[in-house]
Amino acid sequence: MDYYQLKPIGKVKNDNNGAFIELEPEYIPGLQALEGFSHINVVWWFSDCDNQSDRNILQTEQPYKNAPSVMGVFATRSPARPNPIALTTSEIISIDFNKGMIRVTFIDANDNTPVLDIKPYTPSFDRVETPGVPVWCSEWPRSTEASGLFNWEQVFNF
Repeated sequence: MDYYQLKPIGKVKNDNNGAFIELEPEYIPGLQALEGFSHINVVWWFSDCDNQSDRNILQTEQPYKNAPSVMGVFATRSPARPNPIALTTSEIISIDFNKGMIRVTFIDANDNTPVLDIKPYTPSFDRVETPGVPVWCSEWPRSTEASGLFNWEQVFNF
């Protein structure tokens, strides 16, 4: 088996002051020319679920209402997966280029979660005009903006 070495470039700061991506000092120069982009794709490590047990889970019982009774982990957004890597598209509120802080509207990661990479959201690579989804989740919001107002409790079985 091949192994790959990753080094976090920063961490999530998610507290009463809001949601931030805080870069390690040596990565701050990487923010150059990020201004002007409205959103970023944040690749982060599900550090709270990084254990051998969760890494061996390949199927789960119906995590979403109306979904199939058993689902493979690759058909879910579950943190329990062979490699606990997550991706969130976040809207940029502001960037402090001196402190290496990106304030975002939302990120579904806990405080101090390791950030592995940041990429600018560009519609030519990241947007799909007419994505297809299974019937069981066809009523879910069609955008991250709408997701914030959606009652997700009616969707999950936990």
